[in-house]
Amino acid sequence: MNKAVLADALGSPSAFGQSQFAFMRGNAFEARVKADGGAELLRLVHEKLDPGAEPPTDSLVPDLTAGGPEGRAARTALALREATGAGAWTLLDHPMLALDVAGSPAFLEPDAVVVHPDGSWTVVEIKSFPVLDGSADPAKVGAAARQSAVYVLALEDVAARLDPAPPVRHRVLLVCPKDFSNLPTASAVDIRKQRSVTRRQLTRLTRVEEIADALPEGTCFAPDLPRGELTAAVESVPAAYAPECLAACELAFHCRDHARAEGAVTSLGRSLRAELGGLATVDDVLAAAHGTAGDPDDPAVAALRRAARLRAEALDAAGPTATGPGTGYAGAEGLGAERPEGAPCR
Repeated sequence: MNKAVLADALGSPSAFGQSQFAFMRGNAFEARVKADGGAELLRLVHEKLDPGAEPPTDSLVPDLTAGGPEGRAARTALALREATGAGAWTLLDHPMLALDVAGSPAFLEPDAVVVHPDGSWTVVEIKSFPVLDGSADPAKVGAAARQSAVYVLALEDVAARLDPAPPVRHRVLLVCPKDFSNLPTASAVDIRKQRSVTRRQLTRLTRVEEIADALPEGTCFAPDLPRGELTAAVESVPAAYAPECLAACELAFHCRDHARAEGAVTSLGRSLRAELGGLATVDDVLAAAHGTAGDPDDPAVAALRRAARLRAEALDAAGPTATGPGTGYAGAEGLGAERPEGAPCR
């Protein structure tokens, strides 16, 4: 199912994609890093991750061309097998990997995978955001680490099918432009934590077969269906929208509109949703804060009521200095009331 086409049919088209300028700049930087058979890239891998190995004077760059993602994934697995026993530096440029996600294969394409002379494998991620004075945007580095962790998991699945299984390194190489130039610089990033979190999340996913079995008979997601029928079909699949979905899912705008219409607190962020416990909607939260609903022994309810009480006390303490329609002298002035001498101006 093409979710981008589905989003268009639902009237909530996705807004994914870089600007043309950013796309061209990223491609130009990656081409520079991989020029001359990946000489500069392999030099950075040797320097940052494997300085004890022989310098990469000669390297192998196997052809990974094949038909379709399944064919490319098979060709990549064969190239990795051959490179592991070659005893030389090998660069796999845009290999194709497959990872089981809830019972369905997801095809992944890292920027590069390097096979070291000792047979170990390293993921390389090339990004166009700069490293300024030795530091990069932590949020972008974190996103790159999480992305690389998925590639490492997919590589581990490939390695598990070999005997003996080659080691997949848990320190990946992140390559970025240095300062305001187009010169590459690199850092080793330990992704063990991100790998563990991602593996745990994958094991907890509901399998596609179970989701399909729970759908009403005859459910169809064909984009040419009438919009009402298509919307009903999509909403028959449970979804928990969060702002983080905007960066990862083509249906995020549709789910956001649905979540807001229902007043779901997930639309305010997963961390807030976790803090609120069993309070699933904004109306539930407000009712709990005002004392008209909720178990007072529930820590979330108790915290909300305390916050509401503190807010009321703060507003009472503000007294005439509070501003807003109908509040203090600022609100009364708009109705023609005189401001007493010494009272604060609006």
